[in-house]
Formats: sequence, structure tokens, C-alpha cells
Amino acid sequence: MEQHLRLAERFEASRAHLEAVAYRMLGSRMEAEDAVQETWLRLARADAHDITNLGGWLTTVVTRVCLDVLRARRSRGEGSLEDQAGGLAARDARSDPEREAALADAVGVAMLVVLDRLAPAERVAFVLHDMFDLSFDEIAPIIDRSVDAARQLASRGRRRVRGEDVGTSGMRDRKRQREIAHAYLQASRTGDLAALLTLLAPDVVLHVDAAAVPTGKALEVQGAEAIGRRALAYGARAGDARLALVNGSVGFVVAPYGRLAFALAFTFADDRIVRVDLVADPERLHTLTVAPLDR
Repeated sequence: MEQHLRLAERFEASRAHLEAVAYRMLGSRMEAEDAVQETWLRLARADAHDITNLGGWLTTVVTRVCLDVLRARRSRGEGSLEDQAGGLAARDARSDPEREAALADAVGVAMLVVLDRLAPAERVAFVLHDMFDLSFDEIAPIIDRSVDAARQLASRGRRRVRGEDVGTSGMRDRKRQREIAHAYLQASRTGDLAALLTLLAPDVVLHVDAAAVPTGKALEVQGAEAIGRRALAYGARAGDARLALVNGSVGFVVAPYGRLAFALAFTFADDRIVRVDLVADPERLHTLTVAPLDR
């Protein structure tokens, strides 16, 4: 009994680290907690005398549990928006939305979106190496690959996370785009139509795809005031939006639990927004290039 209590104490000392690893693997606090609990159950069944490096053993086990979850997700496929919504609702029954949002912001919502698009082994290799500094010698046996293969998987994941490279002028443009997009988001949240009109070109066009329209028909709106008022009407939802790179340009993503629900892609010219594309169709979302902005 005393040995079991000491083992439990050592496990609890590692819990925060294990939850951090699992959350970055799975993008869901609930699933991360389940993975950590499964890790404890496996530890309780194991012969602790055979474990020489408990921290490494626990990281390996929680990673393999997460890898099984990721592979099961992929084998099921993404399904329809309705299927995804049902899954999110089931998660909500046990989730704490405020804590989930805080975790997502700590990692970066756009980062979670990109991680969600990686193949399971890519995600594991990237997360363990780039986020937790494990060596490829340590990662390779966890994912049952060679050291070189683990290195290549992490490299592919890294390229996806970084998005498309841009030159110096592109970086200057991106900084200004970020300022404009942030101001747009703030004005939408606070109901400041006058501020929105300074950010939108007079002949700006909004295109909303059919998946985001109740009628099921794509919608196009023209003119700064009409689009500004529509932005104010949806201002309450703007609280869930996070800045991200969408097809190489600054925009927004809404991604509960790291699963991309819709994206707002901006086109800029002369320091104003000239086109807004609201994308909600799953097939179109899958073709978008999403990457985190520098934090």
C-alpha cells in the first residue's frame, strides 16, 4: 500500500506535464484528461520495479494512448458538419468552456487547427520534438519508426505549421494586415460601425458560402456599410474568432476544440479590406491553408 501511495504521488507530480502533452496531441481537454487517466491505469497495472525512468515511461505511454485516439479519428473520417456538431455537443457535456478556451489560447487556436490536419505520426513527432524537446532517438520507438523517419515526420509537420514563407515586404504587409484585422475584430465586438467603415473599402464585397447560410444558397453582399452592419449583427460570435493566416493572408478562424468550423479570409489593398470570404463548407475548409501568426 505504501509503495502504491508513493507511486501515485510521483504520478501526480507528472500530471500537469502529461496533460500538456495530451492536450497538444488531441486538442480536447476532456480527451486529454481521459488519456492521462488511462496512463495512470496502465501504471497501476505495471511492475514499477521494472521502470527505471518514470517520467520517460509516462510520456511514452500517454503519447501512445493519444496516437491510438488520433488513428481512430482518422479511420472514422471527418463526417458532415452535423456529425462534427454532434461530437462537440457530446464533449460539451463534460467540458468547461472557459478552461477549454484558455487552453486553446495558450497553445494557439490556429496551431490546433494545423495540428488537427497533420497525420497522427506527424503530429506526434512534431509535438514531442518541437514543443517538448524530445530527441528523435526517444520519439522513434514511440511511433514505431526509424530515427530518420521520425525526423522527416517532424519536419513535414513543421512546414505545415509555419505556412508559406514570405519575403521582407510580405512581412511588412502581414504586420499591417494584422493591425487591420485586429481593429475589425474589436470594432465588431464593440459595435463600432464608424471604425469598421474606416477599415472597409467602399466597394468591398462579402461572399458567404452556402454552408453558412440558412437558405443553403451562397450569399454576396456589396458595400462597406452593408457589410459593416452585418459584421455588427454577428459581433457576439466574434468572441470565438482568433486571428490566423488563411491562405497566406491575415484572417480569422473559429475552431472549437481545434476543429475548424469556419474561416474568414480577407483580401487587402491600400490598407483596407476589399473582399471578405466566409468559408464554412467542409470541403472548402479542408483546402484552406491555415497557419498560426507569430505570437
